[in-house]
Amino acid sequence: MIRVPIDDDRTFNNPDGFAMVFDRTWKHLAKAEQFADLSIDQRIDAVIEKMEDHPFLQAEPEQARQIAIFRVRLLNLDGASQSS
Repeated sequence: MIRVPIDDDRTFNNPDGFAMVFDRTWKHLAKAEQFADLSIDQRIDAVIEKMEDHPFLQAEPEQARQIAIFRVRLLNLDGASQSS
C-alpha cells in the first residue's frame, strides 16, 4: 500500500478527495473567532466557498453539499453532543 502524507496538497475529483479537503478547510476556518458565531449552514457555506475551485465541487455541487453536511454530523463538527 502506498502511504499518502496527511498534509498532501493533491486534489482528487471524487467524494473522498472532497471530504479530505473539506475537513482540512473546516479546521483551518474554525481557527477564526467569527467562524464560531456562524450557524452550521453558514459555516458549511463558508467552507464550500473557500473550496470553490475543487473539481468535485464544480462537477457535483449537490452531492458535495450532501457530503459536507454528512461530514459535519459524522465528525461532530457542529459541537453538538452525541446521544448514547
